[in-house]
Amino acid sequence: MDYGSYASPFSWRYGRAELRELFSERERRRLWRAVWVALARSQERSGLVSASEVTDLEAHANDVDIDAALKIEREIGHDLMAELRVFASQARSGGGKLHLGATSMDVEDTVEAYRMRRALSLVGERLHAVLHALGVRIVQYADLVALGYTHLQPAEPTTLGYRLAVYAQDLLVDEAQLRDAYHQITAKGIRGAVGTSASFERLLRGTGRSARDQEEDVLSHFDLSAREVSGQTYPRKLDYLVVSALAGLGASLSKFAADVRILSSPGFGELFEPFGAKQVGSSAMPFKRNPVMCERLGSLARLLPAYANVLWQNAATNYLERTLDDSANRRVVLPESFLCSDELLGLGLKIVEGLRVDERRIAQNLRAFGPFAGSEAVLMEAVKAGGDRQVLHEVIREAAMRAHEVVGSGRDNPLAQYLVDDTHLTALLDPAEIRALLDPSDQVGDAPERARRLASQIEELPPFPKPRALLGASS
Repeated sequence: MDYGSYASPFSWRYGRAELRELFSERERRRLWRAVWVALARSQERSGLVSASEVTDLEAHANDVDIDAALKIEREIGHDLMAELRVFASQARSGGGKLHLGATSMDVEDTVEAYRMRRALSLVGERLHAVLHALGVRIVQYADLVALGYTHLQPAEPTTLGYRLAVYAQDLLVDEAQLRDAYHQITAKGIRGAVGTSASFERLLRGTGRSARDQEEDVLSHFDLSAREVSGQTYPRKLDYLVVSALAGLGASLSKFAADVRILSSPGFGELFEPFGAKQVGSSAMPFKRNPVMCERLGSLARLLPAYANVLWQNAATNYLERTLDDSANRRVVLPESFLCSDELLGLGLKIVEGLRVDERRIAQNLRAFGPFAGSEAVLMEAVKAGGDRQVLHEVIREAAMRAHEVVGSGRDNPLAQYLVDDTHLTALLDPAEIRALLDPSDQVGDAPERARRLASQIEELPPFPKPRALLGASS
């Protein structure tokens, strides 16, 4: 790491080392070489390359020399051709057969499709870890009654487990979209300059093998398939599809983090992200315990829809069989989309596993505002007992407004007393029944049951798919 030169924070600060290695320049070139070797192996079956030439290529497949390639690239202005020349110079016997009939995107798009599937698999596995951690919390707090909030104002009660289940349900939607995106990723194929396979059909005449046979040989090495037709690249809308799914994941995690931030503020005081014993909250105010993990999560998540927008532009303006105006931005957007998503999930996992719940404060807020939620139940029961709905609504509304003033001054909620003192209501309902109807612990419906059912859905998730390891090579 050269700290005297700019480096993207994703190259050292955010995301796992495993993903940074996958998207490294060395790994990209090593995988290019793996495509060339796989193509040579297939062409050996067609009698176009000898066994000794393939052996020579395999012996030098991992001898990536980036400095040598960059020196050549400065002269010729083409990174893949520069790498090809270095590889050919190392493999003196087989180098002359490298890239036979191929175009750059046969190689590059195979590698990018493979890397995206590998990266999606790593992100999907970490998403499962977050979901399973949430599932544990959902079951733990399925019955803990807490005040619900709409418009950031007190509303009817819910349970903490049910609220957590809402976040988990969003993430289950994301999991399904990412799983679908994984299966949607296909390579361009090994089809030459504009995707017609013309060069390979000519090359393979008389060998008894077709361009399709050769393509399947190469792509199977990377556990990939190709769509029936292509231009010079795989459809760039696949990049947009994948990163849009990652942006959706970012939205779900950001909503969760934003809610934790709200609920950790003094006015609520119910939930908190973990805070280390030696952690510093503020350089100026030693008492601060800022929700920095949630804030960082929200900050990074905003990048993902911006990345997706760049890829939308690529898909929309990749003219005719191919233009190169997607190439430079994809070098940034694709790796950083996965590294950003991975960082978000890592933060989300830490927050869920270390989530601090102040049950005392939850109960306090429920006592203060929970009785208001029961006012609708009082109204319905009084009307069923023969009262006038409109008259009773105004009676309860006026009592609730007076009670709000009292609660706002820091005193206990007097709504129950106001209602049992009103003859309009006591003529219809017993005072004990009115008090019971205002009990917030009896106002959560089937929330605990639904929360547990969602936790069960998480436990039943099948493993996230992942590509096979490269045949005959470490990956």
